[in-house]
Amino acid sequence: LSAAAQDRKARLAQLKSLKRKQPDTQGDQQDNSESAPKSPRTEAADTTTDSNGVSKYVSGRNYDAETRGAKLGFESAPSEGKETLEKKAAELAAETKRQAEEEEKADKPLDLFKLQPKKPNWDLKRDLDRKLEVLGVRTDNAIARLVRERISGQQKAAQA
Repeated sequence: LSAAAQDRKARLAQLKSLKRKQPDTQGDQQDNSESAPKSPRTEAADTTTDSNGVSKYVSGRNYDAETRGAKLGFESAPSEGKETLEKKAAELAAETKRQAEEEEKADKPLDLFKLQPKKPNWDLKRDLDRKLEVLGVRTDNAIARLVRERISGQQKAAQA
């Protein structure tokens, strides 16, 4: 088990040194490209030189083929064009603010000069209206009874 671990460490160290290793000459690269076609991952991999003359290895994840350099960040936000909770919350906040402003405009202050005091007998009229409701029903029933009696009296007179 320990031998397998050491073997793996050795292979990883060898890969790391290969990644950091500079290409020796342009001729070696041309020979390699003719002998075996490059895979898409190795095509994206490239070495770039800084202003100090130091070259660094750029892997496919952070390599931009158009600019032939490292990707510096997102070109557009990941949530661009998608409906997010933040956008919905902002819309709801704006809508409630607009509704509150409309309600404030609709509420007019009371004009104290137009207010009139209640008459002194307003409570008496209120109590009287309750009693008159009962009397109104009795009055309607009495009128209906009188009309029926008159009609039946006229029918008896016509038969006799």
